[in-house]
This record gives sequence, structure tokens and C-alpha cells, in this order.
Amino acid sequence: MREVAVAGVGMHPWGKFPDKSVTQLSREAVEAALADAGVAWPEIQAVSAASSRFSGGKGWGLNGNDIVEEMGSTGVPVYNLSAGCAAGGNALNIGYTLVASGLYDKVLVVGAEKMPKGFIQTSGVEEETDLEYLRQLSVGMPGPAFWGMLCRRRMEEHGTTEKQLAQIAVKSHKISIHNENARFRKEFTLEDVLNSAMVSYPLRLFEICPVSDGAAAVVLCSADEAKKLTTKPVWVASSTVATSRHDDGIPKGLATITPPGGTHHSEASVAVKRAFEESGAGPADIDLVELQDNTVYYELAFPEEWGLCEAGEAESLVESGETMPTGRLPINPSGGFLSFGEATTAMGVFQVCELAWQLRGEASARQVPDAKVGLGQTLGLGGNGTAVMLKR
Repeated sequence: MREVAVAGVGMHPWGKFPDKSVTQLSREAVEAALADAGVAWPEIQAVSAASSRFSGGKGWGLNGNDIVEEMGSTGVPVYNLSAGCAAGGNALNIGYTLVASGLYDKVLVVGAEKMPKGFIQTSGVEEETDLEYLRQLSVGMPGPAFWGMLCRRRMEEHGTTEKQLAQIAVKSHKISIHNENARFRKEFTLEDVLNSAMVSYPLRLFEICPVSDGAAAVVLCSADEAKKLTTKPVWVASSTVATSRHDDGIPKGLATITPPGGTHHSEASVAVKRAFEESGAGPADIDLVELQDNTVYYELAFPEEWGLCEAGEAESLVESGETMPTGRLPINPSGGFLSFGEATTAMGVFQVCELAWQLRGEASARQVPDAKVGLGQTLGLGGNGTAVMLKR
């Protein structure tokens, strides 16, 4: 397998854009990534696109085809990927594999989304064999209620307080004011967060990510091409995909109780473990993490589950400022999805953009000093998980 470089990255700001189609969002991100790489559209040899049912266009998850028609129909092969919130990470994995295998030298990876209002629903089809449909019908448990239950368990096990949960949101928004692509560029006080509306105890409105529109794109290339394009390449150290195990404690038809030492999101843990193994790096080598923070809970649980810190240590890291960009374990120096919102299929590509900017030293006021290795992670409906490690 060949080395793969991130030649260029581009992003459309996150927000709500009723006057723009998902294809328009995509075009702006793609054009930015091409310009960043110094590559013209006809040079792209393949497209790997994260797709979903939300975004319009042709429907059927054909976002990649919409983008190709918008940019210019060159006969380029298109790979459309669907994996819920993990779709962007899946698309990145396919793009990485196409280059690493030697099949193509320049590949575009893109994810874009226009989200409907309100809680994310499943297919909407009354299918009695669909566990997600049954969960929402029988239990009435959309995402925030599920995350609230995870928080309650952590409070019982580690003594996590509502104040500590709120401090994570404060940290995220303190960073986001420096990110021009963030949807919410406003600093919140601890009192602001604790006084925001209770959604599902103990989680409040400012502790849960909203749904947003957004787009991100990445140009991947071979090492030989990277030498022609830049003197400071960022490399893909590993890109991995996983699905959940039956014993991870999330009801998927079998187990409902997490075994000792287990995890509630095995799809994420397995993907991250494989990313470490394939890169040859370990938790101690990580300089920053971009993780999927649908809610503040994940900034506490995930670093512990992946071995980035000890069990029960995450709260103290937040309180001492160690998860800020200048701390010992910078987590979401982008501002995270608490500040951006959830644009499902774009999220994994968004993380690659943010990691690349950090490793290139281009993150301005939110820069992690001397960042050399970054980890990104997504998880999506259906027990899909991805991880990516970039290095310079």
C-alpha cells in the first residue's frame, strides 16, 4: 500500500442556508479544496461522496453524481457512501484505499448535508423489524433521551456533576469564536449553560448539538503527486471502519448490559483501536482529537475508552483546562459539533479538514502548539464507526 497525502481541504461554513441547495454547498467546499491543493477539476480521477436521504438532489443517496454534474461531467467514477453520521469517515476510507492501492493518484472526498428541522428520525417507514423504529415508537427515545441515560450512568459511576457537564459546553464555545466556519460563534458562561432549557435530564439545550447544513471536501493524492504540490504534506497515517459488537451495551437485539471494561459504542472503540494499530502510533502520540460530540458526554467517555486518559479522569482534565488547544489533551479545538451542529454525512470530512489545518499550523487562535499527530472519529446510525489519524 502506498502513502497517501491530504493535498487540499475546503469547507462551507455550517449553519442553516434555506436559499442554497446541498449541491451548492458542496461546490463551494470542493472548489476550496481544489484551490488549496492546486489541482484542477479535470485532474480528479475518482470521487468518494458521503450521501444520505436528507439532502435532496437526485435522492437515492447520489450526492456524488450531483456534484460531478455540477463541477463538470468528465466520466470520473463515483462512489456514493451511506453510513449515517459515519458516512464522511466511510467516504474518506474509500478515497484513501483508492489512492493507497495504486488505482488512482488524485481522489476527491466530499460530504455535504442539509438537515431537516427537529430530532433526527429513522426511515419513517413503519417497519416492525427495524429496531430503531421500535425504539422510538415504544420508548419514545430520540437522541437526547438516550444521551441523557448515558450521562446518568456516568454520574452514578464517576460522580460527574451538572457543573462539569456544563464546563465542556463552555470550553467548546470559548474556542468556536475563533473558528470562522462555526455556526455558533458566541462565548457562553457557566451560568448561561446551566440556565439553558432542560431537554433530557441532565442534559440542557446548550449541551446538545443542533442539526445544521454544511459541507466539506478533501483532495487525497499519492506521495509522488504530493511532492509536486506541496513541501509540507499532511499524511493519512491510518483510516479505519468498524461496526458495533453485540456485547457493547446498546440494545441491538441481544445484550443490553455493558460487560466489565466494555464500551457503549464499540463501533467507535474498535475503529480507533484499529487506527492505532495500522498507524503504529499509540494514545501517547496523539496531539489533538476531533471526536463526535453530539453531546458533552462523549468528551468524557470517549477519551477514557480509547486509552487517552484514565477512567474517571476526564472531568478533571476539563476543569483544569487540559482539553483546551494549549492543554495536555486538546479535544475538539474546532469547537466541535456543539458549536457547528450535526450535518450528518459531512462530519467525517469536516474532521479531516480541521486536523489538516492544525497539523499545517493554520488554525490561528485555536492552534494546538506543534501538533504532529491528530485523531478523528465518527459514529453513525446502524452501529457504524470510523477513525482517521493524520500526521505531518
